[in-house]
Amino acid sequence: MAEERAAFHKTECNQKVFSFASHFSRRVETSFTAGQVSSDGGALLLRQVDRKIGLLKRVASCFTDRRSPVFVQHQLGEMLSQRIYGLALGYEDLNDHEQLRHDPLMAVLAGRRKLEDPLAGKSTLNRLELPGGSKRYHKIDYVPEKIDALLCDLFIESHAEAPARIVLDLDATDIPLHGHQPERFFHGYYDSYCYLPLYIFAGDQLLCARLRPSNVDGAAGGLDEVKRIVAQLRSRWPKVRIVLRADSGFCREELMAWCEDEQNNVDFLFGLARNSRLTDVRM
Repeated sequence: MAEERAAFHKTECNQKVFSFASHFSRRVETSFTAGQVSSDGGALLLRQVDRKIGLLKRVASCFTDRRSPVFVQHQLGEMLSQRIYGLALGYEDLNDHEQLRHDPLMAVLAGRRKLEDPLAGKSTLNRLELPGGSKRYHKIDYVPEKIDALLCDLFIESHAEAPARIVLDLDATDIPLHGHQPERFFHGYYDSYCYLPLYIFAGDQLLCARLRPSNVDGAAGGLDEVKRIVAQLRSRWPKVRIVLRADSGFCREELMAWCEDEQNNVDFLFGLARNSRLTDVRM
């Protein structure tokens, strides 16, 4: 009898339906019933987070859409949401959206009212990938300065009070290329054709992502990005202590001289590449 009672209570506590924020007049629920099944249900959790911080709406405000509203079937906000959620789910290739555009779950994520209508295909989404081209065909552009400022704003807003210290980690890493993309160069260290983007993090929060060709110095453009980020952080927290941290690829005179200037007052911790003077030192 005790075993039967325990089994009964165990079954009774199992939750079969999980509810999320509604989609206009539709309920959004997950359950273990059969039917049209998607393996991307975890994206609904990302949607909950986005609703709290309003990230995608703020990203959309960094873009300008010069398309004629009469002929627009896919709104800018929907396209950005579709592409960004796709990247978060691991669908990096635009070709993936030829199938994803028919996925009702992706339609929910993109904010489409009529879930039965297909989302944007790869050719339409490509307009987000190649801004600044022909004014006749490429009518969606973004303002890089607004996106840069947004990343820092999100970091600042994540703090209830001024931190005592902010450590900025600078890094350059490779993005391997397998085609003949513009500004494609071979990099000896990574032994492949690649891009060499610059990243700046504060903890696990991204403050800068700058795409660069791989035929540049690893620290190229680093000083300009640091100046911009430090200025924005100090505009909110004038007395915060800022430390730059990076490997030997960023151990450059112009960057260290700027940090040591009394007006900037930024500490730094850089690695040193092995050289004859260091290796010949006798203890």
